[in-house]
Amino acid sequence: MSEIAASRRSFLGGLALGGAAAALTPVSPAAASTTTDATEMFERTGLLPIRDEMRSDGQWATFLKGQDLVWERIPRQWDEGPFLGNGLLASSIYVPQGQNGVRFDVQHSEVQDYRLDIDAKYGLCRLPIGYLTLQPKGTITGVDWRLDLWNAELTGTITTDLGKIEFTAFVHGDRDVMLIRVKPDQAEREASWAFTPLPSISPRQVTNPDPDYQPNPPSTLRKDGDVNLCLQPLLAGGHYVTAYQEVTRDDERFLYVTVAHSHPEETAEAPAVKAIRSARSRRPGQLEKTHRAWWHAFYPKSFVSLPDQRLQSFYWIQLYKIASATREHAPVMATTGPWLQPTGWPNIWWNLNVQLEYWMINGSNHLELDALTRTLDENRQVLIDHVPEQYRSDSAGVSRSSDMYARGARLGIPGQGEPELGNLTWALHNVWLSYRHTMDTDVLRDVLFPLLRRSVNYYLHFLTPGADGRLHLPTTFSPEYGGAPDCTFDLALIRWGCRTLLESADTLKIDDPLKGRWRQVLDTLVDYQVDENGYMIGAGVPFAKSHRHYSHLLQIYPLNEITWEQPDKRDLIEKSLQHWIGFTGALQGYSFTGAASIAAQQGKGDNSLYYLRELMQQGFIKPNTMYRESGGPVIETPLSAAQSLHDMLVQSWGGLIRIFPAAPDAWPDLTVHNFRTEGAFLVSAVRQAGATRWVRVRSLAGQPCRLRHGIAGRCTVLGARWKELDDGVIELDLRKDHEALVYAHGVKDFTVAPVTITQPGEPWGLPPIPPPGPTTPVDLSSQLDNDGVSGHETMADGDYDGAGYTYPAEELPAPGAYTLQGLTFAFPAYGDGVKNNVTAQGQTIDVPAGGYARLWLLGSATFGDVSGTLTATYADGSTEQVPFTMPNWTGQPPAGGIEALRCTHRHGRAGASTSKVALFAVPVTVDPSKELRSVTLPTLTRPQLHLFALSVEGPTR
Repeated sequence: MSEIAASRRSFLGGLALGGAAAALTPVSPAAASTTTDATEMFERTGLLPIRDEMRSDGQWATFLKGQDLVWERIPRQWDEGPFLGNGLLASSIYVPQGQNGVRFDVQHSEVQDYRLDIDAKYGLCRLPIGYLTLQPKGTITGVDWRLDLWNAELTGTITTDLGKIEFTAFVHGDRDVMLIRVKPDQAEREASWAFTPLPSISPRQVTNPDPDYQPNPPSTLRKDGDVNLCLQPLLAGGHYVTAYQEVTRDDERFLYVTVAHSHPEETAEAPAVKAIRSARSRRPGQLEKTHRAWWHAFYPKSFVSLPDQRLQSFYWIQLYKIASATREHAPVMATTGPWLQPTGWPNIWWNLNVQLEYWMINGSNHLELDALTRTLDENRQVLIDHVPEQYRSDSAGVSRSSDMYARGARLGIPGQGEPELGNLTWALHNVWLSYRHTMDTDVLRDVLFPLLRRSVNYYLHFLTPGADGRLHLPTTFSPEYGGAPDCTFDLALIRWGCRTLLESADTLKIDDPLKGRWRQVLDTLVDYQVDENGYMIGAGVPFAKSHRHYSHLLQIYPLNEITWEQPDKRDLIEKSLQHWIGFTGALQGYSFTGAASIAAQQGKGDNSLYYLRELMQQGFIKPNTMYRESGGPVIETPLSAAQSLHDMLVQSWGGLIRIFPAAPDAWPDLTVHNFRTEGAFLVSAVRQAGATRWVRVRSLAGQPCRLRHGIAGRCTVLGARWKELDDGVIELDLRKDHEALVYAHGVKDFTVAPVTITQPGEPWGLPPIPPPGPTTPVDLSSQLDNDGVSGHETMADGDYDGAGYTYPAEELPAPGAYTLQGLTFAFPAYGDGVKNNVTAQGQTIDVPAGGYARLWLLGSATFGDVSGTLTATYADGSTEQVPFTMPNWTGQPPAGGIEALRCTHRHGRAGASTSKVALFAVPVTVDPSKELRSVTLPTLTRPQLHLFALSVEGPTR
């Protein structure tokens, strides 16, 4: 049994202890001197001269305060507001549009349905619970909120036209209780709480209604003594229970909330009541202390500092987010995380989402969050049952989507349709990463090897030799592109799987009878299909349409089978990347994180940073750093952006640690500390003025250590024997729990500290909107080409979206001058047969000559959000491509945008529809130093941009 793990079932808990135990030994003040020669100091004291300025709680509190999210405007939806969680219980906080209460969603990652007889997206989905509303007496006029990352608490005030309410809220770090402290002033002493249960239906039923779907029965409200209960029965048996109670102490009020579930018995009521009574029996200060203790132990396991304020804050918010969303003992994150909203994806998705969700736990030294390894280990019979019965003796798999027990649809057979086979193999790559970052052979022996053997075996049943003497695979499915024989996605996973099985068998000293077969596959498997644009989807199927998923590039990233360090592959990698990411139209947020990580493997840090900035600037990342697709939350993209940052700072694939391999020119100063790498090393490094100054490596497992330190010129090594290899690589002889320091000639300062911010940025959240400059409406009357409005009596008039739907005239502004938050527009006339909006067909629109800070587009999109560019033409003849994002008319405003109005319905040829469609005002920044003459719209079909009005805003005075 390894030193890290005590048993197969508890090895991940051990990893958390192993990471904590590996912290640097404190150094004496003399050893921390920055003026004494490091070699002399080491010889005198035997200690490496590292000075850690992030050792105390006070230093951490100060640093993380600079990364906090701040709200000085009212958040109106889940992707604008604060969020809390502990891997199980969770809450999103906001003031819904048109309402006058602060909504605390009550969410729990274990609350799901259990109907195995219907599609998993409806029958095995996570289920909504309800929400608590803090209802003030007066009308809410403003908020001043801070999400305190260090303490994982939301604090602030709610201002009404009568008074103020102070509050603090947190979901306890390791107890399933949310505590909300409310302190109203005298004018708001009547502020009250109300709980609203939500219908127990699949969130997909909201976005993709199934007429045959049957909702769960209604919930029941009652009390157990002074504890309020909401009991929600399930058709499949069992139930979930929400319990809450408010307690008054002096002039403060404390609301305790919890959720419990059970299946198939209805036994959750007693534990829910017990959790409330146990929490309230302690002083609030005691709960706060133990809650904070969890988080104060969490953050210091690693440290990263960048000179870009927005990206640095973004990174630390993702660490807060992932620890709020998952824990080793919690379910694998659903695609939404625990913050469930109406969505088409209310399950765990295994064809990319799960893998991206968990990558960042490795480098950040937080393997105590690895729910994926435990889930696959505990549910291996479910994985076996996923394959057709005739293959269950030696195979296993997982379907595209599942519940928290990995249950979902059965896998198909290659060549019979287009089955998606690679999801389990790819998920096991994450388990392999957990093993490689800990070198815990229990993980390798008990989880990875037996499951990977079965996963690869399923492929081996269908590989057949062709006339060319190579092994070929019948048609399978490349997520999410389509089917192809010799599918590149699957070939990459087969190669990785066979190679990993052989290496694992050697490590474990297992003489497996399939070793010969694995070697044969590696020797004879057909090559990847390639054309003039790079890697193809498979045999006869080129990459020929815009596609958000990089399923055909896994061999480059994350499998690192084809790498930039193979000079003969560089042209192919570059062509493949540019053809994929340059094929715009269907790209989504994680397309840019994938491109950033591939560019980082190439060592092109400036390109990586460009892709991350595109992710931020195109509206994919919302004000609270959440991400949405098709209206619902999708958690993997922001978390994978944090991994892209990791890939820019430290890489360790292929048995080589690379320090600052893709640091962009804009980041001359960087700090990483206790960054965990493959081989189970903790790395600390500092870059100053564009050069790596020193690197410290600590071995947690005594593995061979090869390091590309990036130090130019002569370097010194303390603490270990070493030898120099080729290409700037050294080999360190490090025993377990020993460390070495590598530093540049003349360096005397070995301090771990935050770097100076050279690229300032506003906090995430909602900063106040400065008053706009003077706005001038632009005349669009000659450009109007679409009728998107109909009256109540003539709903068949007009066709906004190509499907006969229109805005209801009775809920739109009157034609003429229209003012919105200080902006002035000219709203068009509308009536039967009257054209009232412009569709983007490449038109050039003249604007009043002048210098402007931005354009304001008033409109919406149809058939999806539009992310594109307008062409600004200036008086000097120059042009500029200026980006914009316009949401779908059923969507939500982008960052910096405004929801001008939301209708209660829309009109259609068959009558009114319940879809609540909106109009948005979207800003587009132009160059205020130049005189703008015109703006040219893109040429679009689907999705399509519609403009009802356009205004230009002059610089603020």
